[in-house]
Amino acid sequence: MKKSIFITLALLMVAAITSFAQDVKTEKFKVNGLCGMCEERIENAAKAVDGVTAASWDKKSQMLEVTYGTGKVEVKKIHEAVAAVGHDTDLVKADNKVYDALPGCCKYRNVSKKGC
Repeated sequence: MKKSIFITLALLMVAAITSFAQDVKTEKFKVNGLCGMCEERIENAAKAVDGVTAASWDKKSQMLEVTYGTGKVEVKKIHEAVAAVGHDTDLVKADNKVYDALPGCCKYRNVSKKGC
């Protein structure tokens, strides 16, 4: 009897650990922006996605590096979150109304702007 309880508990522990374990992945993709305000907005949008553990956008390369749990989020959700705050990505274009609401210095679609 004690042996069967022990085996049952061991199996439950293994199942619990397996269900909480997730693969962590780091990925980079292009996100349009111009300045420090864009950087903050982009990184905050990515980090707000449940499952994202880190986000860093590089102004010069226009690349966002995100680390996320593959069991919690798909990378397309991160693209959608960034586009929702006004920044185009490789996969998702920001809605024009959201883009138009960005500060003037953040309007990356107008390449004549230098940024903030």
